[in-house]
Amino acid sequence: MDVRLSPLSSQTLGGLKSLSAGKSAGAGGLGATGAGGGVAESFKSALREVSKAQNEASSLQTRVQMGDPKVSLEETMLAMQKAQIGFQATLHVRNRMVQAYTDIMNMSV
Repeated sequence: MDVRLSPLSSQTLGGLKSLSAGKSAGAGGLGATGAGGGVAESFKSALREVSKAQNEASSLQTRVQMGDPKVSLEETMLAMQKAQIGFQATLHVRNRMVQAYTDIMNMSV
């Protein structure tokens, strides 16, 4: 299994810059147009990628079941595993985000 970390994109770096600018400007919270938008957009794009992988795996699975000679069983199984791993990773990230939110909301001020 080949797992590689990709370098930070300019969109991610822009989100980090706006986050630090919001903190230095004394922003009271993360608004929809502030630094939270960068995180939200990153999460949305990750969800779109996972959905795309799941749709591709489903399409390949259907084509194999219909007997399409152009699609191999190995290719289909690989696509299904990639979609499953992507979904599990996204689920773990979501759970961590919910836990972080819960921890922050339970902090005493």
